[in-house]
Amino acid sequence: MNLKSKREFGNIGEEICSKYLEEIGYKIIERNFNCKQGEIDIIAKDKNEYVFVEVKTRSSICFGTPREAVNENKQKHIYKSTKYYLHIHGLDNVYVRFDVVEIYFLKNKYKVNHLKNVNIECKNNF
Repeated sequence: MNLKSKREFGNIGEEICSKYLEEIGYKIIERNFNCKQGEIDIIAKDKNEYVFVEVKTRSSICFGTPREAVNENKQKHIYKSTKYYLHIHGLDNVYVRFDVVEIYFLKNKYKVNHLKNVNIECKNNF
């Protein structure tokens, strides 16, 4: 799979995730927030919580599960990007949560696995 098709595959997963989150009552605030610290796939609100969502899409687990791709380095970028997003939007003293949504494709079907309130490590971030 080339880089363009990997990105397109990831975009499909993010679209599925956005629809799924809306179906369960989340309000999508922003998608693909980019800054020099990194990228946040989806920023949403679930009741009174800001939810920063990392979406991982896979057609196979030969190289590990999607959640395993959210390694320490990725977590550091998510954490720093979240801090920056909150800062530039003046969001102090708000409830924040990190979710990982795994999208598994098999033939023409997909399965969504939503991991809520995952622990994002903050080691060596300062």
